[in-house]
Amino acid sequence: MKNVAIIGAGISGLALANKIEHIANVTIFEKSRGLGGRVATRRVDDFSFDHGAQFFKVRDADFNEYIKPMIEEGIIDIWRARFVEIEKDKVISSRLWGDDPANYIGIPSMSSIGKFMSQSLNIKLSEQIAKIEKHDIWELFNKSVDQKTLAKNITKASIKYNYYNKLERYALLRGREWSNDEREEYFSYRDDVNLNDSDLSLFEPYVTYLMNYFNEKTLDSGEVYFYEKSNTDFNIKKLLIIDSQIRDPYLKNNLARATAIEEILNFKNNDLHDEFIDYYTYVNTSERYLDEITKLYKDIEKMKKGNVLPEVNILDYNGDIKSSAEEFIGSKTFIYFWSQTQMNHYRRTIRRVEELKQKYPQYRFVGICIQPYTDMVSQAQNILNLDLSNQFSFKDFESSSKDWVLTFLNKTIVTDEKVKIIDGFSNLFTNDIEKILSSN
Repeated sequence: MKNVAIIGAGISGLALANKIEHIANVTIFEKSRGLGGRVATRRVDDFSFDHGAQFFKVRDADFNEYIKPMIEEGIIDIWRARFVEIEKDKVISSRLWGDDPANYIGIPSMSSIGKFMSQSLNIKLSEQIAKIEKHDIWELFNKSVDQKTLAKNITKASIKYNYYNKLERYALLRGREWSNDEREEYFSYRDDVNLNDSDLSLFEPYVTYLMNYFNEKTLDSGEVYFYEKSNTDFNIKKLLIIDSQIRDPYLKNNLARATAIEEILNFKNNDLHDEFIDYYTYVNTSERYLDEITKLYKDIEKMKKGNVLPEVNILDYNGDIKSSAEEFIGSKTFIYFWSQTQMNHYRRTIRRVEELKQKYPQYRFVGICIQPYTDMVSQAQNILNLDLSNQFSFKDFESSSKDWVLTFLNKTIVTDEKVKIIDGFSNLFTNDIEKILSSN
């Protein structure tokens, strides 16, 4: 029989283990001292409470069959609690929970469910898996590090690498014009740097330092970082240096991912991204990161000049759902963005848009709030006396921002009468935007 490791003794992990335990040797590793994950109970002094899921519903026939043994054993039951609404110290409505569909709870607490499901299973509690590596077999490494020692090392690293990062940034500004003696003296702190500290592979000050370290290492004599950082050749070279010096796979993948994001979001390099992706695929070993970067690359490709603007759902000032494709067809459209949490930015944006409207009346200027409509959004628009027919908000920011590659709030999108992209990556507050508007 094969050996199977399951990380996490939550309900999903326990359910999977029960499903396959007759065909495999299953071991569950759980970082906590208890079972059930979010279906758990905590005790404080003489009190106990369900601090995760307080109840669950059954809407599926297969799930209904699954819980029957627990009902028969008295592990779960319908929650027949009374639900009331109170207004001005008076009960205005009252009803029983547990009718349609029923709300089920654990007896005597939600943690009873996890305990019941864990019977006969091999579970290792208080075992935190730090990483997984695939060699000839998968290897799991638990986090058996002294937490006090780890905390001490991280504290030291936060001070050390924040300081070293400033030194690397200065070196980037100065360039590579150093004498050998100057370089040896200035960069002596690098003797204290561990380029492969696996404990810090996700620690932001350490990763930031390494990115600037490799930026400096990638520069050739006479090159200026400010100009070179936007070149695809520079980022490819940096990838290969990272690959040659970083052994820890998690750290290497994090650094390669950061480099890839910098490159892919440099929209001026759109025509060169294919070559970069080839190198990135060679260096990176994370399927998740590769999928992420590939999707970002494809989304950016969709936003290139001449393509039809990807269709997203937007809300008008009445809260009605509109299709961007239908709403923007028939006129040249200038799309800008704002947030209800950054009102100073919104005011500057409106002033800039008014300037552009006077110069380029052939365009329809459309504002999109990145949050769904709220009273606060409407109030802000009324105060500024805006034409609400040209004001919208995203129905779903997460998906829409990915479709339109909205990576900064100053971004603008310009489309023609057929909703084809004239420019998908311009900046509202640069002179380039006026060149785009005047030439189309």
